[in-house]
Amino acid sequence: MNIHHISKENSILNQFLIELRDQNIQQDRWRFRQNLERIGEVLSYEMSKKLQFKTQNITTVLGQHSKPVIKNELVICSILRAGLPMHNGVSRFFDHLDNAFISAYRTYDKSKDEFNIHLEYCASPDLAKKDLILVDPMLATGHSIVEVYKALSDKFHLKSVHVLCAIAAQPGIDHLKNHFPKDTQLWVADIDEKLNEKGYIVPGLGDAGDLAFGSKL
Repeated sequence: MNIHHISKENSILNQFLIELRDQNIQQDRWRFRQNLERIGEVLSYEMSKKLQFKTQNITTVLGQHSKPVIKNELVICSILRAGLPMHNGVSRFFDHLDNAFISAYRTYDKSKDEFNIHLEYCASPDLAKKDLILVDPMLATGHSIVEVYKALSDKFHLKSVHVLCAIAAQPGIDHLKNHFPKDTQLWVADIDEKLNEKGYIVPGLGDAGDLAFGSKL
């Protein structure tokens, strides 16, 4: 797996990240969603540099012009519901792409001291031989996104996979390395060292879905 830790190089991305993590600024749900969208845009721009390009010729009102444009057949897939704001940011840059959505959530089994992942909804175009962009703001244990990948790769022969995350924990990255193809590209805004006993990223930011849309039952 190729890991691209974008905030290692100073840029405006750091401002979006610091606001995203700040527990006082987080109380403004609209601003929290906006920062996730902006992070999705930054990651999309950085990812675009590694895609394949082809020359496109056009006619202007005064002559001819050509420029390399993206060649890849991409599909954006977000994990509901927390992935929606970042999905908006990614699709703002890749506005001509098809979109897919999967619901995934985890429950904790105290008797076995383990997390169970549940997939209950999938709306997807044909992904055969397509380059998949998997979007999930928080990569904690990595189990949810692995299960999503397995569900899609079992059904479709994917050409390649790009994973976009706002914040990832090192244990989650290590888990992805063991279950994703070696040529997978992980685009992550920031990386934290560890998880707490409940599987939350530390220092992280909390529950991205709740902060973006409100607490769930």
